[in-house]
Amino acid sequence: MTHHFASDPKPALRAAARAASCTQITGCTAAGILTEEEWILDAPAAAAMVLAGPCYLDHVHKADEDAILSLATPGDLSADWLDAGYRRVGTVAGDIAGRGPFRVWSGGQIRREGRAEVALRGLQASLGASQGVRALTSPIEVAEVQGYDVLKLGHYPALNVLVQALPIGVREMDRIPLHLIMGGVTFGDPATAIKEGRYRLNHIVAANVSEQSITFAERLTRGERLFWAMRDTLAAERDMRGTIEKTAQALSGPPDCALLFPCAGRGPHFYGNRDRDLELLTHHFPGLPVIGTYGNGEIGPLDEANHLYQYSAVLGLLRGSAIEAP
Repeated sequence: MTHHFASDPKPALRAAARAASCTQITGCTAAGILTEEEWILDAPAAAAMVLAGPCYLDHVHKADEDAILSLATPGDLSADWLDAGYRRVGTVAGDIAGRGPFRVWSGGQIRREGRAEVALRGLQASLGASQGVRALTSPIEVAEVQGYDVLKLGHYPALNVLVQALPIGVREMDRIPLHLIMGGVTFGDPATAIKEGRYRLNHIVAANVSEQSITFAERLTRGERLFWAMRDTLAAERDMRGTIEKTAQALSGPPDCALLFPCAGRGPHFYGNRDRDLELLTHHFPGLPVIGTYGNGEIGPLDEANHLYQYSAVLGLLRGSAIEAP
C-alpha cells in the first residue's frame, strides 16, 4: 500500500483478508506501488498478488533454501537480521518525505518489531539487482583513510581524483552534484568487478576542499578498491536489461510472476515520469504478473550474501504454477 495508509492500514488488511478468505497477507507501506499495468506514487493505492495451489507463503525455517520475502521499517532493519543465511528479496518501507510512519505486516497483522519475513513455497526463485551507475574510473586502491574520510586514492588526494574523473560539463558546474556521484567498492578481482556487478555503492556525505578528502556514509579500509561512479539513466537502463536477462537465465523455464523493488529515488522521478525498469521487465516478459513497491532501500543478493541497496532495483523472478495476480 502507498504511504497514505500508514497511519491505519488495518481496515485495508481486513478487507483483503475477507476478499481472499485468507490471513496469510504480507506487505508494507511505501512511497508508491507498481504492477505490470501501472505505477502509482502520488495517490492512495494498494496492490495484491495472490498465490494459489502449490504456491503459498510460509514461516521461515532454519537453514531455509527457499527465497525469503523480507520487509522492514527503516528503524528496525538490523545487520544481524539481514545477514541471516536465507536468500532475501524485499524492501524497506518508505514514504515520500522519509519521515514515516512506516508499517510492515505479515499474517494479516501489523508487526510491532517492524520486520516481516515469509518463505515463498512452491516457487523457484532467481534473484538479481541492478545498481545502474556509470563508472567514471577503474577501481583505485584506497591508500589513506581517517575515520569516514578517504584522504588518498592511489598516490593522489581523493577529491582531486574525483574532480579529474568527472565529465567536463559536470566539472565546470558551480557546485558538484554530489547526490548523483558515489564510490563503488569492489569485491574479488577488481579487473572484472564492475562488469560483473560485484560492488557496493558508498554514498558521499561531503567533499572537503581544504583537506582534499571525501567523507563517505560508510567506513572504508586501506587496501580496498574504489571506483568513482555517477547515476545515469542510460547506464541504469542498460544494467537493468542485463539484470533481467541474467536473472531469467537462472530459472529452469519462463517465470510465472515477478517481484520488483526499485528505490523511490530511482523510479519515475529518475527516469522522467516513467519507470523504465518496469517497462523493460514487461517488454521482456509480456503479460507477466508483477508487483512491487518504491521503498527506502532494497534487499537483495550481492557477492553470495544479502545486501541493503540504495538507488537500485532488486528483481525476483518466480517460477511455479497456479498463480493469479489480479
